[in-house]
Amino acid sequence: MLKTRIITALILAPIAIGGIFFLPPLGFALFTGAIITLGAWEWANMSGIESQPGRVGYALVMAALLYALGGLPALLVLWLAIAWWLVCFWLVRRYPAGSERWGAIPVRALMGFMVLVPAWVGLNHLRNGGFQFGDVANNLVVILYIFLVVWVADIGAYFAGRAFGKAKLAPRVSPGKSWAGVWGGLAAVALLAILASLLANAGVAEAMLLVVASLVTGFVSVLGDLLESMLKRFRGIKDSSQLLPGHGGIMDRIDSLTAAIPVFALMITLLGWLTAGQVVA
Repeated sequence: MLKTRIITALILAPIAIGGIFFLPPLGFALFTGAIITLGAWEWANMSGIESQPGRVGYALVMAALLYALGGLPALLVLWLAIAWWLVCFWLVRRYPAGSERWGAIPVRALMGFMVLVPAWVGLNHLRNGGFQFGDVANNLVVILYIFLVVWVADIGAYFAGRAFGKAKLAPRVSPGKSWAGVWGGLAAVALLAILASLLANAGVAEAMLLVVASLVTGFVSVLGDLLESMLKRFRGIKDSSQLLPGHGGIMDRIDSLTAAIPVFALMITLLGWLTAGQVVA
């Protein structure tokens, strides 16, 4: 299993790095759109759509929707994402109570659009907007930063959870997660934000705001993970798919990012570090 995981990671890493950091805006939109479409194919299964024609059809509808969103103001979609993740907090907190309201296949399918579309919009907004934080004015840096926030939160949660994780965060959704893990992950994120502020020569006020924005993003990333865990538990599956041998599926790798990206993109836009623009410039 470990050998398979390593081989898969060695193959995927250069593809992901090249697609995210070395493509022009249009190529970036197409590359990230392809990833979201694959995620939609997996989400169809989590929704209860078992047939391959149904899953492919769902993915094609997702791809068509992403194409149709070109030129739409990104902020509109990002505000809708904020409302959606507030609803998700309520759903996850109550599970399994309330599942009779969202357990129907069409409702779960609709949930996939609410998760995946804002993630793509937010990521392309980060790529195309005018960015400035401290001395840094490179959009690729802010994309790297949001990935680091999610990864650091996950790593911090892992070690803090192993050391102190007695009080469970959401045992009916994901028994392995603990409140100690959440606080450990957020502490690691705060340190990352401080380091990033120092490297960017940001002022004290900017640095404090980045810490706050990063903490909110780190917390929301946990919610993205929990939502997918809830859907998989309801569906009775362990992984979203087996597309990535040894790693599960696309959604298993990007679940936290789907929540973190739109929230962070909206916050730094409101803070004035990123200019508002269209979904795809």
